[in-house]
Amino acid sequence: MFDTTRRGRAVTVVLVHGAFADSSCWSGVIERLQACRVQVTATANPLRGLDFDSAYVRSVLEQIGGPVLAVGHAYGGAVISNAATDVDEVVGLVFVAAFVPDEGERLGELSAQSTDSILSSVLVAQPYPSPNGVPDVEFTVDPAGLREVLAGDLSSGETAIMAATQRPISELAFGEPSGRPAWKRLPSWAAVATADKATGTDLVRSMARRASAEITDIAGSHFVMISRPEAVTDVIVKALTALSQATDR
Repeated sequence: MFDTTRRGRAVTVVLVHGAFADSSCWSGVIERLQACRVQVTATANPLRGLDFDSAYVRSVLEQIGGPVLAVGHAYGGAVISNAATDVDEVVGLVFVAAFVPDEGERLGELSAQSTDSILSSVLVAQPYPSPNGVPDVEFTVDPAGLREVLAGDLSSGETAIMAATQRPISELAFGEPSGRPAWKRLPSWAAVATADKATGTDLVRSMARRASAEITDIAGSHFVMISRPEAVTDVIVKALTALSQATDR
């Protein structure tokens, strides 16, 4: 067992999923954290746009009532960095195969910089009704390409279920500019999946380095927290241990 407190107060791990997924993608990680008696919750990410999603997750972080380690997968990395900017109780960030944008950057433009990502080749655009009555666009992943791009180290049966249950993400998530990033004020850790064809291993690594995150390579696909939950948990535990030993900043 290890210390999961921050200056005498228990740290809560808040897990934020990315596109085409829901909170259940963290099940293997949650099981392992709970076995270590870590307080953990996996919040829903609306996937309706970076501004809206960040505001929603910010409200979750603010209501925890104690120190928080925010963990974001893929698009969820951009969300936690925007959501945690002005939340004093957030004491650290963990990025898992994640976007780590700087202020003013758009995820669509960042994605175009990756030579490892082939996500755009399997995206399917679909209209959906927005609150103002004007149709907006959201994206799903073509089931035929989901395994190759997102989860090459999972079985065909597992990925067939993922394809059938995937949650679409609004085009706004890729087009809205990112705000002031929390990683500029908080210690950060990054799990880099070495076979990430969605966010792109090259892009994930370069963004993590820019954020001065402590990087751990994990042999796995984009959905590395499903295929390698023990390795992702180890990165989170490493962050918790470091935070428990930190002195006042």
